[in-house]
Amino acid sequence: MFARLDPVRRADSVRSLGSTEFDVLVVGGGVVGAGAALDAASRGLSVALVEAHDWAAGTSSRSSKLVHGGLRYLEQLEFKLVREALKERGLLLRRLAPHLVRPVPFLFPLEKQWERAYVGAGVLLYDTMGGAGAVPMHRHLSRGRMAQVGPSLDVSKFAGAIRYYDAQMDDARLVLTLVRTAAQHGATVLSRARVSSLTRSGGRVSGAVVEVDGQSVEVRARRVISATGVWTDSLNSMSPGKPPFHVRMSKGVHILVDRSKISLDGGLITRTEKSVLFVIPWGPYWIVGTTDTPYDGDPAAVSATSEDVSYILDHVNAVLRTPLSVDDVVGTYAGLRPLLDGASGDTAKLSREHAVAQPEPGFFVIAGGKYTTYRVMAADVVNSAVAGLGRAVAPSLTARLPLCGAVGYQELWADRARVAAESGLPTSTVERLLQRYGSAVSDVLALVAQDPSLASDVAGYLAAEIVYAVTHEGALDLEDVLARRTRIAMEHLDFGASVASRVADLIADPLGWTDTERDQAVKAYRANTELAAR
Repeated sequence: MFARLDPVRRADSVRSLGSTEFDVLVVGGGVVGAGAALDAASRGLSVALVEAHDWAAGTSSRSSKLVHGGLRYLEQLEFKLVREALKERGLLLRRLAPHLVRPVPFLFPLEKQWERAYVGAGVLLYDTMGGAGAVPMHRHLSRGRMAQVGPSLDVSKFAGAIRYYDAQMDDARLVLTLVRTAAQHGATVLSRARVSSLTRSGGRVSGAVVEVDGQSVEVRARRVISATGVWTDSLNSMSPGKPPFHVRMSKGVHILVDRSKISLDGGLITRTEKSVLFVIPWGPYWIVGTTDTPYDGDPAAVSATSEDVSYILDHVNAVLRTPLSVDDVVGTYAGLRPLLDGASGDTAKLSREHAVAQPEPGFFVIAGGKYTTYRVMAADVVNSAVAGLGRAVAPSLTARLPLCGAVGYQELWADRARVAAESGLPTSTVERLLQRYGSAVSDVLALVAQDPSLASDVAGYLAAEIVYAVTHEGALDLEDVLARRTRIAMEHLDFGASVASRVADLIADPLGWTDTERDQAVKAYRANTELAAR
């Protein structure tokens, strides 16, 4: 039985938030915070995880959707970081989340023949360090073979290519799965729960005041962990004294185009003057990005500009035979990388290493790092926090702990034709569901069995998935469903406004909305999407 994050559990969690002294209070519901909550809970500690907005609402739902070592970091001699990330990639692929993370081949075009030896040596190192064997080895391609793999590529500009493998995932879904797994291990998890201040007792941080569901709750905790990403400085300001470090924000923008616009088997990576450009398969779309520019605005208001879109189109068109236009863009999204502040004035040159600090007794901060190494970061900050807790605490075991939906996934995948026949759904739909929910797909299919109308389509998703987002996955409003439980907001230029009314009809009952509340939710969502589209 998988943890069910529904309104009933939420009410229970709010009550326990103020009546329990937790070993650890984790602030921040992105991938590192969710990972830290799971790490601590799986060690037998009592844990509360609070997030000011929704799970993965910030950086952790707006990445390139890659689980990778970072091929470009080899050029920067970041060998330790790459090795660590490749090891984590292997763990996710093989044991922790095989239902959410899968291998993808990438072409690395070579502009000059002499690059073949240089780039080939780097890719060989990439293939053999860290998580060697988790994905197939690279291959060298001639210009002719490159044209066969990527008919849309202008191969006249290249001397051939190297084809290597990395992995991809749905970033928001991975975070949600971490949260559910933490809850399954006893963690109290609450979104829409904002920390307004830290509390102190006996010269140390002893908890925090949390604003949740119209209440101000004082949460007692022996340790408080800040895993707030680009909001790190904001939480640091609640602690006296000089902050241990600062976080600099770098904006990364991606566009989506229809899959028919580019004929390419797998993905593509090529250098830009600042970073790299990815073309990544994403269901019926391509994700193309990214940018890497300094950002000093409101982290909650980051968005893609016309200049960002033009930059991406210019760079992808440099490798295509038939250029893409703005009219080919069906969706955009923008996120912020939380980079540790350093001497470099260029965010593209700042290290992706992470740091853990204790600004004052009982309060621990983690920042920096990259998505792929979230588990290592989580273990590091929990290790620091539990030192001196007064009792023996087990070492981290998350390297051996499959996430919700992983156990039984391989068997269901092998038997997917039978699952499709029994559910009455196409095999392709069952495959897509298995790669989103793993063995938890049984709960989604049970909704369809109870109400066959939930097999209907909503912008590429089953109506049952919309309902499941509220009944099992903790979604509290339209944005939670459209932007993160599904990716409808990302996959459509209107951010899903055209289906907002239909989605509201599906979630109104499980959320207990009145007709007036339902209408207000649709109106508010459409108004917000109109602002975002400007």
